[in-house]
Amino acid sequence: MSEYMERTRSHLDQVFSELNELRDLIERFPVEEAGKVVRMAETIARAISSGNVLFTCGNGGSAADAQHIAGELVGRFRRKVRGYKAFALTTNSSIVTALANDYSYDEIFSRQLESRAREGDVLLALSTSGNSPNVIRAVEAASTLGVTSLAFSGKDGGAVAGSADIALVVPHDDFARIQEIHMTLGHILCGLVEEIILAPE
Repeated sequence: MSEYMERTRSHLDQVFSELNELRDLIERFPVEEAGKVVRMAETIARAISSGNVLFTCGNGGSAADAQHIAGELVGRFRRKVRGYKAFALTTNSSIVTALANDYSYDEIFSRQLESRAREGDVLLALSTSGNSPNVIRAVEAASTLGVTSLAFSGKDGGAVAGSADIALVVPHDDFARIQEIHMTLGHILCGLVEEIILAPE
């Protein structure tokens, strides 16, 4: 077998190894944690139906996921006929860089919540480690503003899991697997929010 073929086979083995690892994580995902997605969806749907806003935040890949979830609700997911009130705190580079420069990177989300949020709003905070200082600050700010805090975390949940009103923890140490589950559950969350809001009374 040529060196190229051996390398290709090794890479294919890696692809299937990682896919199998993800499948195993999904199959072993705790029922209690999955049940929190329903509670989160009910919380968000209630807030949106009352005219309130869902705010999202995170860093790096979690920032992308936070924006993705907000985008699904503002745009079109599956069924809805109008956009829902959702806003990612990661998207305004002028605000984010000004706050990081003038105050601290730890305050880039909490300061925005102080400016934008009102009682009855909801925050969805994402952190694979659960220990991102700016995400923790955002959750803490939410509690002082009358904003319900939801969290997607990983590993052992970290500090954010202990601070949020509802915290979903992906019990894994690999950030890639954690983010993959976060985004899968994010899509499920958006679908449930739609179902709840559009359910006939």
